[in-house]
Amino acid sequence: MAASMWKQCLTAAVKVKRFSPSFTAKRCLLSAAYTDPKIWEEREKDPQNLALLANLMDRTYDRNLPVSSLTISRFVDNISCREEVDQAEYYLYKFRHSPNCWYLRDWTIHTWIRQCLKYGARDKALHTLKNKVQYGIFPDDFTFNLLLDSYIKNEDFKSACSVVEEVMLQEAFDLPSTQILSLNALGSFLATKPQLSVSEERAIGASLLLCGLKQDNTVGFSAQLLGSALLGKVEILKGIHAVFKGMPLSWVRGYLGRALAVMERVSAASGDIKLSKDTLDSVSHILQELSSTSDADSSGEESDVEKNKTEEGIDEDDEAEKANLPRYVIRFRELSSHLESQGKVDPTSFQDLVTTLTQQNLASVEKPDMEQYQSRLKAWEAEKRQLIQREKDFRAKAEHERRERLAAKAAAQQV
Repeated sequence: MAASMWKQCLTAAVKVKRFSPSFTAKRCLLSAAYTDPKIWEEREKDPQNLALLANLMDRTYDRNLPVSSLTISRFVDNISCREEVDQAEYYLYKFRHSPNCWYLRDWTIHTWIRQCLKYGARDKALHTLKNKVQYGIFPDDFTFNLLLDSYIKNEDFKSACSVVEEVMLQEAFDLPSTQILSLNALGSFLATKPQLSVSEERAIGASLLLCGLKQDNTVGFSAQLLGSALLGKVEILKGIHAVFKGMPLSWVRGYLGRALAVMERVSAASGDIKLSKDTLDSVSHILQELSSTSDADSSGEESDVEKNKTEEGIDEDDEAEKANLPRYVIRFRELSSHLESQGKVDPTSFQDLVTTLTQQNLASVEKPDMEQYQSRLKAWEAEKRQLIQREKDFRAKAEHERRERLAAKAAAQQV
């Protein structure tokens, strides 16, 4: 009996190990070598007293003088606890609103994110990232990856998608590793079936579309399809200006049409490229929802409809695009049937497809990232040494001039 129960428990454990999405997600993200801070910790240190640095910056700002990028870099570099993270946030804000704001160094931004992760202040990292104009936090792709990986491994997929949104806004989907992590975050979040606001649909739609364009496979085309459909939904409800304003997106109308164009490309493509069934189901749901909304608007009072159009900035061209909705619905059904008959509908969920892509490809793209990061660290250290030397030369020159003035003043008094 005991042996039988032990066998059942072992079988269940194997099943969990094999099929649990959360277990798989944790196993197949960035390796320990990628996220290991050892290389970063081994950089040249410049120990400082934060109280003295804070006093220096306060006095400098009080005199309406600029704080140097080295000073704020030293402050961030010498953070040693959670409380000092909060203090650094304040001085990053002050620096951003100073004459030297353009000179916040890339290594300072990287160190800031590293320190936030080290001292349990991921929320501060995300806050300054989302308010980048106020803090000047524009990370490089490696730094983005570290923050993304941290949120995904903690299964905070909503915050991970907020990071992906910032990657999208910076158009920083260049590294394959960033693409894979971003799709992983988006797929995991959408798998939770969240209730999205219009602004969230726009952000996730744009992220899916722009990231999907970088992947020439089933995951990439499925992401393009769903991303275009979500943006098309926003376009139909709020007009094209609500889609591209503040986004790196095309202002040409017809995002639902572009979603159908993705389906047509997959249908005409040779090879193993397909579309995931749950993505097609999501697009179908979007079209049904828009059709229901359109029918409700048609039966509503005309004055209220016109008032809403004016408030939302919907013009005649937006209305013309909205009139294409019935045609889009019919064409979607035709293409769905055609894809099904071609065997180009993958029953695997989008999330599982992304997980498979991550397992197969992420490890192989880590090495060039790490090599590039090591080169970048060396370049940062070289630039920092130049700035420190320049600072020393400037101080020596200022001291020399001060002594000359004092000598001249003493000589004048003796005459």
